[in-house]
Amino acid sequence: MSALKTHIARNFVRLYTHPGLRRLRRAKASMVRKLTGRAAQVHYFHQTDDPYSHLCVQLLQRLAATYDIELTPHLVSPPQDSAAPERMRLAHWSLRDASTLAQAYGLQAPPLEAGTLPAAAVQTTEAALAAALDDGTFVAQAAGISADLWRGHPPRSKGASAQGTAECKAQGDALRQGKGHYLGGTFYYGGEWYWGLDRLHHLEERLRQEGLCRDAASPLIAPVREITLAPLHSLRPTPGTTLDYFCSFRSPYTYLALPRLRALAAHYGAELRVRFVLPMVMRGLPVPVEKRLYIVSDVAREAQRLGMPFGNAVDPVGAPVERGYALLHRAMALGQGVEFAASFLQGVWADGLDAGTDAGLNTIAARAGFDAAWVQQALRNTDWQAVAAANREELLALDLWGVPSFRVNDLPGHWGQDRLWVIEQELRSTLQ
Repeated sequence: MSALKTHIARNFVRLYTHPGLRRLRRAKASMVRKLTGRAAQVHYFHQTDDPYSHLCVQLLQRLAATYDIELTPHLVSPPQDSAAPERMRLAHWSLRDASTLAQAYGLQAPPLEAGTLPAAAVQTTEAALAAALDDGTFVAQAAGISADLWRGHPPRSKGASAQGTAECKAQGDALRQGKGHYLGGTFYYGGEWYWGLDRLHHLEERLRQEGLCRDAASPLIAPVREITLAPLHSLRPTPGTTLDYFCSFRSPYTYLALPRLRALAAHYGAELRVRFVLPMVMRGLPVPVEKRLYIVSDVAREAQRLGMPFGNAVDPVGAPVERGYALLHRAMALGQGVEFAASFLQGVWADGLDAGTDAGLNTIAARAGFDAAWVQQALRNTDWQAVAAANREELLALDLWGVPSFRVNDLPGHWGQDRLWVIEQELRSTLQ
């Protein structure tokens, strides 16, 4: 990346993700709504065969009852291949993950044995949902219709026509794309997107700040799940417990996860093992613009929640990632891989350091205790490439593909910085 492009990209991300600009956008949307006398309109986008949508739709009536909003549902298609490059793995993971979320939030889980839903059943259900949209009963009926589908009993009554259902989805798809998203199970309000149960707390907190909660003393419908580092009391860590951290230096979510991972490993006496993989785009998997923009805005929102700096970023895609991995691999051999990874991730995502330059990489390395001579020696070694490939194969063997992902001992893996509370539960189960 040229110096000019780096400068432009850095300033764009810094401005686009600035908390002050987010507050300004929210205030403007609220002011326009009040001046025009419009209701607070929350859009919900439902994908019929998506397990996360099945969870979200169960909360629609509670949202409409708890908040003074106009809840407007839409029917949408699955994301394009560019936004879901590992579609079969995504389907398997979504079922397993949605089951975990359902248990945590007291919702009905899609059965793990459901697998890929029959196309005919999905079409029949879509027709029923389209009819419910047409007659204004979607919020009241959709949860039951979705439950029937996942239980293997799709609606028998005649729904909307095939053409009517297709037009309904096309309208939902166009609106979703026009407002800048690509997934189902998403909410949109006043210029901002909220994906699934994991981000519903952000929407609820915003609605409460705007005075739209009918009972300010009522608890959040979907409070955030986070690690607690609860006291161990008489329990003791089990020697040999491992915590694998599948990461990519190009993933800002990887950056968000690391401080909490380090805290978990220290609290529960686990060995934190860094398992670096090449970024998706460097493995030939494209990332659409809508996805990139949503990710940086979502990471900024999550970083603010976690009290972490973010936004003064220099995208390390390409050579900077490779240079970083060369140094990381050598640092790991010295037992200092976690320290180097932390310095690199904060450097490129929060401190404005360009790892593609010697100055930027030397600064990153120096903060982890390595001098410029060590950097130059490490850059001459290419052994990291085989390690990255082996880590990727192990990640795929877990039926996962994205980062950050985690695994305690030989338990099934989990994907996403939003699942560290699950990792903590598994770490607690290892105590003796």
